Amino acid sequence: MAQVDQANDTATTVNDHWKRNLVVCLVGSFTTIVAMTLLLPSLPLYVEQLGVRGHAAIVQWSGIAYSATFLTAALTAPIWGMLADRYGRKSMLIRASLGMAIVISLIGLSQNIWQLVGLRLLVGLVGGYASGSTIMVAAQTPKSRTAWALGVLSGGVMAGNIAGPLIGGVAAATIGIRQGFFAAGGLIFLTFLATCFLLKEKRVVRAAKNPGVRVKLWSEITRPGQVIVLLGTASLLMFATMSIEPIITVFVQQLTGSTANLATISGIIMAVGAAGSILSAPRLGRLADRVGHITVIIGCLLAAGVLLFAQAAATNIYELGVLRLLMGFFCLGGLLPCIAAAIRHRVPNSAVGQVLGYSVSAQYAGQVLGPILGGLVGGHLGMRTVFVATAVILLAGAALTFFSRRKVPA
Repeated sequence: MAQVDQANDTATTVNDHWKRNLVVCLVGSFTTIVAMTLLLPSLPLYVEQLGVRGHAAIVQWSGIAYSATFLTAALTAPIWGMLADRYGRKSMLIRASLGMAIVISLIGLSQNIWQLVGLRLLVGLVGGYASGSTIMVAAQTPKSRTAWALGVLSGGVMAGNIAGPLIGGVAAATIGIRQGFFAAGGLIFLTFLATCFLLKEKRVVRAAKNPGVRVKLWSEITRPGQVIVLLGTASLLMFATMSIEPIITVFVQQLTGSTANLATISGIIMAVGAAGSILSAPRLGRLADRVGHITVIIGCLLAAGVLLFAQAAATNIYELGVLRLLMGFFCLGGLLPCIAAAIRHRVPNSAVGQVLGYSVSAQYAGQVLGPILGGLVGGHLGMRTVFVATAVILLAGAALTFFSRRKVPA
């Protein structure tokens, strides 16, 4: 019966404008991710400008400032997803784009580390454009095209991950770190206007839910155990990924032995991983449709673990850059789209926003802990230890997902 309900849901929520919506969400996700990642290569430099002194303190505060956004986003994502299911997904994208345009601009006015952390917390509270776009595309795209559409959207996100660090590194060296945030805020405001006037949503009126909705929701899901495994995998993936990002700049400095063009070089190193993801995301999505999402997820986790061990042994920035490119191509490009598509195929359309909201929260939980622990380990045990520990975590995740699949049929 649940499968019949899901089929009926699909018939009523597929949007005739889904291709145009995909383009708007793609461009909007790109611009917002650019603004979010703009800070990455220059974050330790900005933290030092705000008065933090000492290598360990700079690394740790960089991790805290970066993860702050994901703390509040993790707490609010299921709420935004539930409200999107009930009142419309377009309204959530409008809220996110306008809120981010304002707060990202304010980050450029920070006077101390506490203001920076506070504004990063506020970004997580009001933001979430890319995750909201995932919910809209997943819910209103024909199921036969879902994996492809999510792969394309993921490509836009990864393109933002390329452009953001590059623009941030160049901006820090030319116009200054603060001015870069003002420009990013203006860019997101253009996304706000495009969302208001170009996005077309097919609304489905839903009745107000009763207090027992949570029990009803999970009872309607075909394989709830597998959905829970997917949520845990999403959290683990982002924990591992984000434990590396904040310490890349410091690691690059160790490899080069110089601070010359440090932000620009770090931006390039961060960008090449996203470049590999753009190339592979749609292909891995199609592969997952043929051989199974869980199979692709396990393979990507294994490959990521092996490549992280190799990065720990890198002796120069060229080796590091090539390994980051390979990791993006063989690992990161396929994981999140596969997880989102797998969840989409296991829940009714009436609850897509809520369950994918849980997925976003799971990812953000990993993004909160990853930078903090990565900063602590890197500051006290060395940068290479972070890569090794992260590799072990991903390999353990692959083993857990494999054995969970044996207990939870695909």
